[in-house]
Amino acid sequence: MPGAVRILCLAALLGALRAGGTELTLELPDSAQRCFHQELESGVKFTLDYQVISGGHYDVDCYVEDPNGKTIYQETKKQYDSFSHHTEVKGVYTFCFSNEFSTFSHKIVYFDFQVGDEPPILPDMNNRVTALTQLESACVTIHEMLKAVIDSQTHYRLREAQDRSRAEELNGRVSYWSVGETLILFVVSIGQVVLLKSFFTEKRPSSGGAGT
Repeated sequence: MPGAVRILCLAALLGALRAGGTELTLELPDSAQRCFHQELESGVKFTLDYQVISGGHYDVDCYVEDPNGKTIYQETKKQYDSFSHHTEVKGVYTFCFSNEFSTFSHKIVYFDFQVGDEPPILPDMNNRVTALTQLESACVTIHEMLKAVIDSQTHYRLREAQDRSRAEELNGRVSYWSVGETLILFVVSIGQVVLLKSFFTEKRPSSGGAGT
């Protein structure tokens, strides 16, 4: 019996961890805008987290509109941010990422869109009048720890992707600078050889003489 309870507890934990969310990474070309739409009921909480992984100054414009076209969130040139809101009307909500202010930099943007509150990991947990058992308390503790681990892994993955993008960009700049220095050194070397050769070249006078 304890083994079956542990299995049910683990299944509840995994189910709760999979509940209600969308994570995407999108490429945002220069002078472009990408919008996403989600139909929501009234009185539902949603949370939008986003971060620019690469491109330009790692910034992007973002705004959220309700079904009536009212802007409920708007930020310009943000590297990352988080926005939570309880819906007041039912309908399709729109959130957009814009790179229209940039004329040559492509951006890669990660966002996490969560809808609704997290369901309880144990049946009738919110309506219970008795204290949790030791096993149930352990399940809740493990669940909170797993959530912290998932958040940390996501954070470190984004940091790793951002640092890799910066390293590749720096490597490209160093490579171009090295090629430029090589070309300059080659031109200067040729110029020095030609200049030194001109110093040691004997200029012979013209052989033609005037007859008398």
